[in-house]
Amino acid sequence: MEELDRTAKILIVDDEPINVMIANKILQKNGYDTCTAKNGQEALDTIFSEPVDLILLDIMMPEMNGFEVCSKLQANDATKNIPVIFLTAVTDKESIVKGFDAGGKDYLTKPFNTPELLARVKAHAELKLARDKQQHLIEELRKALSEIKTLSGLLPICSHCKKIRDDSGYWQGVEHYIAARSNTQFSHGICPDCMRQFYPKVAEKILKKQAEEEERNREKKE
Repeated sequence: MEELDRTAKILIVDDEPINVMIANKILQKNGYDTCTAKNGQEALDTIFSEPVDLILLDIMMPEMNGFEVCSKLQANDATKNIPVIFLTAVTDKESIVKGFDAGGKDYLTKPFNTPELLARVKAHAELKLARDKQQHLIEELRKALSEIKTLSGLLPICSHCKKIRDDSGYWQGVEHYIAARSNTQFSHGICPDCMRQFYPKVAEKILKKQAEEEERNREKKE
């Protein structure tokens, strides 16, 4: 089960080792888990092999640029909700707009400004973790409602042996049927009617003792 409260994991993608080293050092110092990639294909391989919560993605890389990587992530249901912050030395409006069109959520200019890097990472990482937590709780609620629904409505039950017919047409004992569809645990006893029928001598003593205790309790209350 995914932990509800966990540290965000950040993927840093840049073909310049110095940029990766600086960002990695800043983020780890501030409590984030990190992983790195030196090109677009390595980034995609990493993302599909280990979940990440945020991607710092360089735009200008050989073979596959950041726009192409982001577009591939957006085209996949498993990765389209991972926020991408573009890293760029280019600040022209056309590149910035192209980054947002490709699915990016934000951008940072290089060289890094530490407070700005941390502020943007914090904002997007916390939002991603909050969405994940909300989705987890929704799934848990949906599961709980499904279990409740399973035990609601009409149950076909044998009028003689009291077995229940399941959705596949098999007849099961009540205990087995309910235990398979809920977290219910059973303890066993015997009702007064069955006690009288199957254990008449024992029933007489036990039921008499119970009646006497009930009478004493009533007298105490009065």
